Amino acid sequence: MSATVVILTSIAYLGLLFWVAYFAERQEAKGRSIVNNPYIYALSLAVFCTAWTFFGSVGRAATTGIGFLHVYLGPVAVSPLFVIILRKIILISKSLRITSIADFISSRYGKSAALGVIATLIAVFAAIPYISIQLKAVAISFEILTQNDPTAGNLSGQAPFYLDSAFFIALALAVFTILFGTRHLDPNERHEGLVAAIAFESIIKLVAFLAVGIFVVYGAFNGFGDLFSKGMKQPEIARILTLEESGFDAWDWFWSMLLSMFAVFMLPRQFHIAVVENTNPDFTKQAAWVFPLYLLIINIFVLPVAVGGLLHFTDGNVDPDTFVLDLPLIHGENLLALLVALGGFSAATGMVIVSTIALSIMLSNNLVLPLLLKSKSITGPNVKDLTKRLLGVRRVLILLVLLLAYVYFESVGSGYALVSIGLISFAGVAQLVPATIGALYWKQGNRVGAMAGMLTGFAIWFFCLPLPTLAEAGVLPQHITEDGLFGIAMLKPYALFGFGEMAPVAHGAFWSLFFNTLVFVIVSLKTRQSTLEVTQADLFVDIHKYQSSSSEFDLRRREAKMHDILTLMNRFLGKERAAVLLKKYEKASGISLAGEPFAAAGLVNYAETHLAGALGAASAKVIINSVVKEDPISLEEMLEILDQTQEAIRYGRALEEKSAELERTTLQLQQANDQLKELDRLKENFITTVTHELRTPLTSIKSLSKILQDNTDLPEPQREEFLGIVVSESERITRLINEVLDLSKLRSQSNSWEFKNISLPLVTRSACAGLQQLMKEKNIDFTLQLPDHELIVNGVPDQLTQVVVNLVSNAIKFCPAENGKIEVLLKKENEQAILSVRDNGIGIAPKDHSLIFQKFTQLSDSKTGKPQGSGLGLAISKEIVELHGGKIRVESEQGKGAKLCVTLPISSFAPSRNEILKI
Repeated sequence: MSATVVILTSIAYLGLLFWVAYFAERQEAKGRSIVNNPYIYALSLAVFCTAWTFFGSVGRAATTGIGFLHVYLGPVAVSPLFVIILRKIILISKSLRITSIADFISSRYGKSAALGVIATLIAVFAAIPYISIQLKAVAISFEILTQNDPTAGNLSGQAPFYLDSAFFIALALAVFTILFGTRHLDPNERHEGLVAAIAFESIIKLVAFLAVGIFVVYGAFNGFGDLFSKGMKQPEIARILTLEESGFDAWDWFWSMLLSMFAVFMLPRQFHIAVVENTNPDFTKQAAWVFPLYLLIINIFVLPVAVGGLLHFTDGNVDPDTFVLDLPLIHGENLLALLVALGGFSAATGMVIVSTIALSIMLSNNLVLPLLLKSKSITGPNVKDLTKRLLGVRRVLILLVLLLAYVYFESVGSGYALVSIGLISFAGVAQLVPATIGALYWKQGNRVGAMAGMLTGFAIWFFCLPLPTLAEAGVLPQHITEDGLFGIAMLKPYALFGFGEMAPVAHGAFWSLFFNTLVFVIVSLKTRQSTLEVTQADLFVDIHKYQSSSSEFDLRRREAKMHDILTLMNRFLGKERAAVLLKKYEKASGISLAGEPFAAAGLVNYAETHLAGALGAASAKVIINSVVKEDPISLEEMLEILDQTQEAIRYGRALEEKSAELERTTLQLQQANDQLKELDRLKENFITTVTHELRTPLTSIKSLSKILQDNTDLPEPQREEFLGIVVSESERITRLINEVLDLSKLRSQSNSWEFKNISLPLVTRSACAGLQQLMKEKNIDFTLQLPDHELIVNGVPDQLTQVVVNLVSNAIKFCPAENGKIEVLLKKENEQAILSVRDNGIGIAPKDHSLIFQKFTQLSDSKTGKPQGSGLGLAISKEIVELHGGKIRVESEQGKGAKLCVTLPISSFAPSRNEILKI
């Protein structure tokens, strides 16, 4: 096939990806995001399936049969935990604007810059080999297609770089990645175009692999039966189709599955797509089954293609990793071969793009930026806006990462199978696992322990896995692997401490993770945490209890000059972005920042959190601390002082205990005193209100009685009128006293209430029936809507009847005289009964919504004045509803009527019809 055709097709495909990304971003700008979808999110997670999956799985299957499966069984096994582990990581990361796995670990352990550097270097060293195999896969595909020769895939790695297709592929991918992923400094400003392109590529590689699989099974052979029957006739092929003969090793499988489980969360590209680019933590529910289903489908034809390749290429001159491309070519299916090449290209480019973006963010935030801050080259007064400069740094780092991957490919990677290099990378990134699990679930883990564990694990991993590959490639002396380090037999990379029976990857993973975890736990238990580590540990482990809070989570109290905070935000985030964030802060806090000389703790924490999204937690901490007016003494410093003598420690601890006890007692006394003050205030208000309410009718009764007493010759009609008023006012006093007594008895006698399962529709109908005549007299259009099915609640019939009567009576009171309208609706929603009473009266202003449920509160209208009644009806209703475990609320605007809603839990017990009728 012509090289021009292959290159133009590849360019056209990249153009299609750009269009997909552009379309996604245009839709986002219009408010119609296509990425904010659980299935797009699940498809983007399939960036896990790289060239290793597309080419390497077939190569692995050709030598070990089902030995390729363990890499995918691990993610399938761990996917149900997405809703627990992955969701928790997302919640933490969104709260703190975490942008990488290195930032996640650094932030948890006191925002440590050193820990961020270590995690970054581990991720880079682990990812470089993995990226190199993507370059290898694309380069092999290009060579095979352009030379139309299955053996062209055996790259020697000896060609000069300017004649090497892998070099130009690396450069092209660098340009493509820079255009795709470095337009914004803050990675939390999601790359919707990138996610859409990755999801699209996931579809392409799946379609391409299924196409070649179907061709091999039903085109080159006559179905699965024909394919496998022919394979079983060949001893070498039959061997790999049985567990016993294929070299199945339970210990090797266990570690391969475990490493692949960790990789789903820990690989930089997986963390970036699954966490940083996530738009909704709840999408993990769908991803928990869509992602493993994708893995199942894409692996259906792996073994058939491997068997088909072994049957066709019997001389062993063709690399099994290239069977998926070679089989269509030898049958003359050039278009299918081109589609397969595009599928492999998609698998490789998706991984490379996201990985290099993630690694550039980590390198920039944790290595380059701290060095620039120390050199003060970006903190001078003449530097106004750093966003373009920092984006330039990330673009250079993307190019550097890909060039390093190319160098590794040329020096080491070309001599190893794709799967072998991939597993080495998995074992490397797994060194972040103990610290990450500790971050999520162990509050005692600290910075020193995490640092010691990661360094120990990384050193053992490098010694057991990458070092032997360098020795075998001639980069390091060969005797290291044969005789051991310094000639010590116990220090052989593949037989550490004399254990040489394990497979290399299982061996390296076991020892590195064993010592990593052991050192992490022991050192953490033997050392102390800083104050910031304590607060961060509580936030990470108990993130769910912080979700209801809208404030920043840093518990330190710091202050800085407003000018300094604004300068930092403008410099590192850009003026436009800083202005938007400050407006959001003003709106959320209700505080105007104009003219404020100092930034309070809330704004300082807010600024640091958003700077962390662009620069990383450690760098943001350093930058903010440079302008903070005062830092509290750290727990480490305090303990250092106390450590001077054992006696000081003993007295210090005793004082701390006494102080804590005194603080608790003081707090309890303060709370009790506040409650007494509140009760005293309520008592005074109650007495004042009741006295006022009683004085008015009593004054009227006294005046009219005096008139009747002094004027015995009053005309009979006037005498009857005055007596009627006296009786009416007496009844008003009686109602007031009864309502006050009802209110006072509600809570005192609620323990003696006899709760039972009752029909709420029956109660509602009965209560409304008693008010029908009153509504008829006032010409009110009344509508009652009850459900067709029973709604059973556990309650007291008389009390709930009173609630309905109070709500409907309140609506009657405020309905207009000419065209009054009341609607009563009862329905079921989410296992709750909702009773709503709507009227078309004067309505209630939003600012008064909470007032109407207070005792003796009645809202006046400019036209009608204060309504009749004591103002206790809704207060009594609220008490009754809450004692039934329900809630009452109002929905209304001034002049648009009012709607009062009561929500009650539905009883889980369904009584018989006879029991309902007894109510």
